[in-house]
Amino acid sequence: MSFKDLFIEHDVPPEVQEWIKGEIEAQEERYTKIEKEMVDLAATREKWYQEFFDRITTIGYNTDGDDKMLIDPADLPVKPADSVDQVVWKYGVDGE
Repeated sequence: MSFKDLFIEHDVPPEVQEWIKGEIEAQEERYTKIEKEMVDLAATREKWYQEFFDRITTIGYNTDGDDKMLIDPADLPVKPADSVDQVVWKYGVDGE
């Protein structure tokens, strides 16, 4: 058995299959809700990122006790133009 081969052949009773189906549906509902909240938070999250970058370039961050290190603005990461924050959710082994 390889590391990715996690499926073990077994019989699943119908009531267990129904329970699994219900759990998957509930998880998909939660995922959809979380994904919508993440999309709604996008503008606020961009503000948080900018506030964090402003803090570490002006105030710095603690390295040891009261010692602080400033980050040069040129060293800050640049977000790719087509990049979006997303919720990653995976169940099962389909598509691997």
